[in-house]
Amino acid sequence: MVSRSALVAVVAAGLLFVADPTAGTVAQADDQPAGAPPGVCPADTDYGPPLASVTTTAARLFGGRSFLEGPVWVAGPDHLLMSDMAAATGPQRVQPSTILRYTPGSSAPETAIADSGSNGLALAPDGASIVAATHDQRSVSRYQLANSAREPVATNYQGAAFNSPNDVTIRSDGVIYFTDPNFQRGNRADAMQGRTSVFRVSGGTVSLVDDGLRQPNGIALSPDGSTLYVGAYGENTIYRYPVHPDGSTGARTPFASVPGPDGVTIDCAGDVYWTSGADGLVHVFDPAGAELGTISSGTGTTNVAFGGADRQTLFITSGRTGDSGLYSVHLGVPGYPY
Repeated sequence: MVSRSALVAVVAAGLLFVADPTAGTVAQADDQPAGAPPGVCPADTDYGPPLASVTTTAARLFGGRSFLEGPVWVAGPDHLLMSDMAAATGPQRVQPSTILRYTPGSSAPETAIADSGSNGLALAPDGASIVAATHDQRSVSRYQLANSAREPVATNYQGAAFNSPNDVTIRSDGVIYFTDPNFQRGNRADAMQGRTSVFRVSGGTVSLVDDGLRQPNGIALSPDGSTLYVGAYGENTIYRYPVHPDGSTGARTPFASVPGPDGVTIDCAGDVYWTSGADGLVHVFDPAGAELGTISSGTGTTNVAFGGADRQTLFITSGRTGDSGLYSVHLGVPGYPY
């Protein structure tokens, strides 16, 4: 077992971004490693336990949406963005989606980007855009926050169309990792020949991380960027991969078991928060894989992100299709904005 003080030292050495209140974006510290993902982790902090008890319940903020996914906190304007996926339509059975914007204290979200085609979202290192897993075009896309302009990031692997990109995570040097299950492929042709995979995008080039997982879903990087976590929904297993400085990865090893692992986030102490669509819980693990406790948010829990002024509010998307909602709980450790 790794001691929490040792983990804090590792995190402090790899802390990545601090909020810039004058610009409303994030600024990278000069001494941060290229492997670290975007976040808001203050340096030289001795973190206590994230949970007040082994079982915690989150409060519902609103409901009544189609199917919420991919929450991401945007500093400066201080609001949460998330995807809302509607029922599949047309002969290809593709799910349309909208990016919603929720400001804490309001009674309901508003539309931020219509027809976004998105599922998972992640804040880009520059704080000026979000990277989205866009199943509508079987791609990964970038949306500029200033004007909602969309541009392609990854459209295929060696000429073959992806299934339906689902979740995404980004290093501070811009390397992107994403999962590609077939959940939103609909009736479109299977160009991946039955494979569901994890990919990396670096310098505009798409590389394969792993094509041996059954329905890879949530994905996240550790605070120092040395570990990539991926949840295999079809295996009820979370895997971890060592990450090399150039962004390439080593062989996977099991990290933990969760029924139907979906979205994930990380706190500044390196604790891992994995949602389960099967039991409606957020399972919290320390970096060694020991479960610290659970957070309840009803049924059909899909994804999580830290936000709020102190980055200690955990936002959770959860609920049955047609009554999907947003939940929140204040925790003892700050964490990543997606």
